[in-house]
Amino acid sequence: MGFLHSSSLFPFLLVFIVSFSWPITSSADIYGDFLHCLSSSSISNLVYTQMNSSYSSILESTIHNSRFITPTSPKPWVIVTPLHVSHVQATIRCSKKHGLQLRTRSVGHDFEGVSYISESESPFVIIDLANLRSVQVDVENEVAWVRSGAIMGELYYEIAQKSGTLAFPGALCHGVAFGRYISGGGYRLLFRKYGLAADNVIDAEFIDANGRILKTENQWGKICFGIFVAAVVEALGLSFHGRLN
Repeated sequence: MGFLHSSSLFPFLLVFIVSFSWPITSSADIYGDFLHCLSSSSISNLVYTQMNSSYSSILESTIHNSRFITPTSPKPWVIVTPLHVSHVQATIRCSKKHGLQLRTRSVGHDFEGVSYISESESPFVIIDLANLRSVQVDVENEVAWVRSGAIMGELYYEIAQKSGTLAFPGALCHGVAFGRYISGGGYRLLFRKYGLAADNVIDAEFIDANGRILKTENQWGKICFGIFVAAVVEALGLSFHGRLN
């Protein structure tokens, strides 16, 4: 029986040592590091983990399809409910840093569940934009500044409160979120005369995958990659006349 020379053993020893010297990062480590990243951005009070008593109620608050509220439905690691655009930026940066997938939702008017579930087994985070829902109407200039989380009914109401002659060609269902509606083009009754809802967007703000705020600066349609957070839309002057017999 022969013996291997000591020099021939060295490559095997080196491979063995190297193979077991790589650091192993567990899901628990990633989870903890991600939460620490969020806490360093001062948004801890807007973060809901599965251990939080409000987690389930917030997750299910805007899910309209019961198929996605089952024990086996994929659940997000964390739900973040930003109050400011900077909170969205921080969540994007922390998610990217730790390799977590993101889902964004507004009022959950999503019957396919793409805004609050994941088909992969990878952990994911939900950014819930429901709190970013302010609407400011400028009657003199016939425009409105609308946050992505506002529902269409809130936009209609604010316009009606300020003017009896202005309107916006939006969704028939008042519960649709503004951001999602505009992102899909906005196809409704008044489009034949006034175009799609997206045609009446003047300026918009997006947050890209690096957490940067992108403003279209009158180039709406050219910068469309990212999370849609706000837009300036044109409020149309409408007049209806008719005679009934």
